[in-house]
Amino acid sequence: MRLSDELHDIGHPLLGFQLAHPTVTGIARGDLPEPVFRSWLEQDYLFLLDYTRVFSRLAWQAPDQHLGELVDLAHSTWHEELDLHRSLSAEFGADLEGARKGPACAAYTDFLLSSAANYGEGLAAIYPCMWGYSTLGRILAESPPLEPRFRAWVDAYADPGFAALAARIAEMIDEAAPDPERAKLLFREGMAHELAFWDVA
Repeated sequence: MRLSDELHDIGHPLLGFQLAHPTVTGIARGDLPEPVFRSWLEQDYLFLLDYTRVFSRLAWQAPDQHLGELVDLAHSTWHEELDLHRSLSAEFGADLEGARKGPACAAYTDFLLSSAANYGEGLAAIYPCMWGYSTLGRILAESPPLEPRFRAWVDAYADPGFAALAARIAEMIDEAAPDPERAKLLFREGMAHELAFWDVA
């Protein structure tokens, strides 16, 4: 079994906790209170700024065949995913310039930036976000919210292109061949940060 498949086996039951989280169920129904989503958007915006830095740090260490892909991931995070947040933030009245990291955001970004000091381990640490959001988006898109702003968020992460990016990270993990037990530990820790992040509101 590939290491990425083992990570999926670990991740699926943990993803269930995210699907049951009140913030996620509120997005799925389209009735999450606006102040809650506004707060979450502000924290996720700050997270994505550092996520771009994580991709850049991994790109610096990447083998030649993956350098361009990681640079592209940093670019798409900065220009596409952050643009989505800017657009939604404007609709929800979020204050991106005045936002400050809460404890969950700070803990998660510190974990990712530290893990990215090692190429293979850094890939395993970021995978819960890529794989998790792609899987969440696909599941939520099976019965999407009618509220158009929440629908836009679901559609972005349900996009097949985003799933393809997550699949490429899985392939890079398998090729990098980090220590399997260390990779599983980091993946579990990343999944725990993902769950905690939904509490920021």
